[in-house]
Amino acid sequence: MRYKLYHIPFWLGYHLVWLTINIGSLSEVSGYLLYSDSSVKFYFYVVFQILGVYFNLYYLIPKLLHGGRYIAYIASVLATTLACTALISSGYYVAAYLSDRTFYELFGLSTNQFWKIYLVMALPSTAAAMTLAMSIKLGKNWLETEKRQHRLEKEKLEAELKYLKSQINPHFLFNTINSIFALIPRNPDLASESLATFSDMLRYQLYECNDETIALSKEVEFISNFIDLEQLRLNTRHTHMQFDIRNHTSNGQTIAPFILIPFIENAFKHVSKGKGQKNFITMDLSTDDAGLRLYLSNSTENKERKPEELTQNGGIGLKNVQRRLNLIYNERYRLHLETKDHTFSVNLEIVWQHR
Repeated sequence: MRYKLYHIPFWLGYHLVWLTINIGSLSEVSGYLLYSDSSVKFYFYVVFQILGVYFNLYYLIPKLLHGGRYIAYIASVLATTLACTALISSGYYVAAYLSDRTFYELFGLSTNQFWKIYLVMALPSTAAAMTLAMSIKLGKNWLETEKRQHRLEKEKLEAELKYLKSQINPHFLFNTINSIFALIPRNPDLASESLATFSDMLRYQLYECNDETIALSKEVEFISNFIDLEQLRLNTRHTHMQFDIRNHTSNGQTIAPFILIPFIENAFKHVSKGKGQKNFITMDLSTDDAGLRLYLSNSTENKERKPEELTQNGGIGLKNVQRRLNLIYNERYRLHLETKDHTFSVNLEIVWQHR
């Protein structure tokens, strides 16, 4: 047990409050402590209540309560309280023994009224001291546990976000490299230009987006470049593509990096490619100072599939996307996925944190 100096004024204040309630005023309390023969019993209260409290806090609670031995703990606390009360009650008799006055003159009681002293005077005060100290200790432990739990949750959150973000990167690199590689024999100049764009995107991905949030303008630029590269893989004669991006923010808004890319990747991966049907990808992304709205839809094959199947993307699926949104934005986002009439749609709204 570490001795803490701030405990001393606490106990002095606690017992002075009791004395003031019983006697009437601070001036009378000081006179009582300095000149009254019966003040000896006061020190019995202080000493044995402190001993009982610290025995409970630093021995019974760690050994029994924290060990799950609840019945043994309750019995030990009761026994400690009763024993301390008995020792405190003996202080009345010690005070009378050290005084020239009779027991009745000091306390208005006869010497054979021990049980009245024990039950009426000493026990309530001792029980109150034990209960107060235990409440403070358990409350402090609860607050420390809550702080530790919040710290662990924050560390877990950060670890999960890093893990989820790392899952995005390999798949994006794989798709982009394949797109440029396929372009080289058909249009070397465009392939070279695309490679420069990819280099800028890679630099952004490796060095500029390692924080929890990044500038929205940079993320929008990254998405635009990503779409340009992905469009190289699709035949515009067979697939209609329309991408509208409107960024109207004015206060330097930030966003979690790569939170939208999985949906866009999925649209390019799962868009239908049949010649006998209408193939399309459309996206409307708008942002302002209130929030972000993304509507994304793509045609699917004739075979109807669930949203979960259409968002499985090399390990980054619907479950992980939603998990990341939950971790970062909690109740500040709404996501609706739907498969209907051979069309898969994503409707996402994110509300910025109010400042």
